[in-house]
Amino acid sequence: MLQNRILYRCFSTTKPFRLKEKIYQRKEFPLEKCEQIIGKKKIAVLGYGPQGRGQALNLRDNGFDVCVGLRKGNSWDSAVEDGWVENQNLLSIEDAARTGNIVQYLLSDAAQITYWPKIKLLLNPKDTLYFSHGLGLTFPEQTDIIPPKDIDVVLVAPKGSGLTVRNHFLKGKGINASFAVHQDVSGEAKNTSLALAFGIGCGHAFETTTEKEVYSDLTGERCVLMGLIQGAFSAQYNLLRKKGHSPSEAYNETVEEALESLFPLISENGMDWMFENCSTTAQRGALDWAPKFEKILYPMIDECYRDVVSGKETKISIKANSDPNYRHKLSEELKQIRDSELWTVARELRKLRP
Repeated sequence: MLQNRILYRCFSTTKPFRLKEKIYQRKEFPLEKCEQIIGKKKIAVLGYGPQGRGQALNLRDNGFDVCVGLRKGNSWDSAVEDGWVENQNLLSIEDAARTGNIVQYLLSDAAQITYWPKIKLLLNPKDTLYFSHGLGLTFPEQTDIIPPKDIDVVLVAPKGSGLTVRNHFLKGKGINASFAVHQDVSGEAKNTSLALAFGIGCGHAFETTTEKEVYSDLTGERCVLMGLIQGAFSAQYNLLRKKGHSPSEAYNETVEEALESLFPLISENGMDWMFENCSTTAQRGALDWAPKFEKILYPMIDECYRDVVSGKETKISIKANSDPNYRHKLSEELKQIRDSELWTVARELRKLRP
């Protein structure tokens, strides 16, 4: 606890901060430059989940030579609907891996583990193996994913869902991404990763390592991005209901105002702007209570981070995803959230939005 308090004070300082890291922007890697870097290499996207679909379609729309590698089933049918043609640019996973000079390994983490013994044998010297999440590389003792020594290995991780990657692209916008060079045999791995980052439609990119990407990504998903926010929404909603507030009042003061009003403004202008432009009562309360929440939450997030770095969280995920009944169990867990009063009220009140 003492260490956490010291760190809390350190990161709560008002000392001016200047961003010194290099941020790569689209203007530095226009599409023409990206095409020159990739050249005549064929890009094989393995998997057609949210990231696979979004990235493959964006690359295709940007004029790159792309094929997708899939299993027969729902993903295959979805790819056909999107205009991919069987035996031309729609292939089996194995055939796509064999064909591609750049192999984007975008299967789910569990599927990556399952397919790796086959895929590693299909990679040729000087190929580029591409990830959008570094879990398999960071925990090889659990995944057995150890790339051959004669290929480049890179990572480009969009900071959002594959659906956002696609939708931002269609709107002419770009989503942020991190990139990393895990193994550079050609001496061109960094340029390749940046060309692919902007080829899939990213707006700007910052450099990291595969390990740091995993540590930050898993912590973020479990905490502020998903786990913590669901816990916070649920806690406040249920407390207000127990104190006698109506479902619509509890929901609006907990979720609706956040998503429809405040969060978009924070995204556009920052939290300092939000504090400046709210009522003096809200302002005082937010300023007083934010440090209390940070002090309580910091040790919890620190515990989560340590579990991620140790591999504990990865072990739990791999074990769960490897269970043949996982989909059924997941459905039951999600049903509990879906059928909770909070999100039942949410569905009804969303219908009333103008």
